[in-house]
Amino acid sequence: MDEHTVDGAPSRATVLLVDDEESILSSLRRLLRSQPYDILLADSGAKALDILEQRPVDVIISDARMPGMDGATLLARIHQRYPSTLRILLTGYADMTLIAKAINEGQIHRYISKPWNDEDMLVTLRQALAYQHSESERQRLEALTREQNEQLKTLNATLEKHVEARTAELQQTADMLDLAYEELKRSYVIGTEVFSLLANLRLPKTKQTNRQIIELIRVYCKTHGLGEAESRDMTMAAALYNIGKLGWTDSMMTAPADLLHHTELDLYWAYPKQSESLLMALEPMKDAARIIRYHQERWDGSGFPDRLKGEAIPLGSRWLKLAVDFIELQRGLILERQMNSDEALLFIRRYAGKLYDPELVEDFVRVCATYLNDVTLNDPTVKVLSTRELAAGMTLARNLNADNGMLLLNAGKVLSEPLVEKLIAFEAMEGGQYNVFVKLPEVPQAVVAATG
Repeated sequence: MDEHTVDGAPSRATVLLVDDEESILSSLRRLLRSQPYDILLADSGAKALDILEQRPVDVIISDARMPGMDGATLLARIHQRYPSTLRILLTGYADMTLIAKAINEGQIHRYISKPWNDEDMLVTLRQALAYQHSESERQRLEALTREQNEQLKTLNATLEKHVEARTAELQQTADMLDLAYEELKRSYVIGTEVFSLLANLRLPKTKQTNRQIIELIRVYCKTHGLGEAESRDMTMAAALYNIGKLGWTDSMMTAPADLLHHTELDLYWAYPKQSESLLMALEPMKDAARIIRYHQERWDGSGFPDRLKGEAIPLGSRWLKLAVDFIELQRGLILERQMNSDEALLFIRRYAGKLYDPELVEDFVRVCATYLNDVTLNDPTVKVLSTRELAAGMTLARNLNADNGMLLLNAGKVLSEPLVEKLIAFEAMEGGQYNVFVKLPEVPQAVVAATG
């Protein structure tokens, strides 16, 4: 969205509504009254053009059929004179000729049919403004790049005379230029960050997931050498996987999935499909939207929304489910109890072949090891055992803490039989269940040769 500033602070977005029917204008004004927009009204195309001559407008929503000047003609003129103003056509007729004219000549962002759905109308406006913001940011970065290129040319012209004095300044300029280029390459996903914030702002910090899932997916993309297009789609899917939850109540947004009331389950099962439908209108988002649609499908076919099974589930969706469940288990959004990262990975391993692709689970654990910077997850000699599976000679690979957080044993401690018995007794007294990370004792080569 073009951000007009007042005393350095961004102002509200301006939305112009154009329709020759007063009732339509009144309905739209009531719908948008509670939104952070400045609303302008015009009952004809001529009046709309007069308004645009007097002040900037971020988004215009125009009726298709109006006397004098129809909506397609109006939006075409606005495209020519005010290209930064996003254009949305509102039509109550199945007039493909008029719609085609609006798309071809007015290059409209969307068209909406009458009667409209209020929630769809609000979401469309948010998407339009977020898209406009990303375009504005892209243009700003391009201008910054051109400006810095000119500065670099000036520096190069006098470099021989001032090489020692200007080396530090030239390096700083070059670094800024590199940063500008990198920002420019990433500018097409700025919109996804905006959408991601829309979901996160509804949640307390302890329930927010998108940023962590994005980072985990980026580790996956990097460690697997994914190309730019695949990495972009996976990252956008991670950012927007829960955009379909925006219509939920606050209590439902923060409730564990297994505690949802039966009247809420239909909404829960529909959210991947709803997320896809919100994004499909954006051409660059189509592949990411497909990943999102299927990210709650399960390997055994018991998932939703389409009950796909096994390799019929797209690979990107299988990976996104692993990442989403790993983070949401730790946020208490799947089960009532919030797990730590170790418990979440144990859960995922336990349900390999049921919820998750069994061929991906151990690979995912290795990605998590990189994400968490945890070398023990990648060590094949490190096992996770219950206290009754422990034996003398095993070495703790991590600190062992009681459920109340008290440190029981330090990493590196070699277990003895009396120590194992004490752990079992303490666990029973506390009423907990410890997951103990141990390094198994090495088998002497002579024993290996003899048994071989």
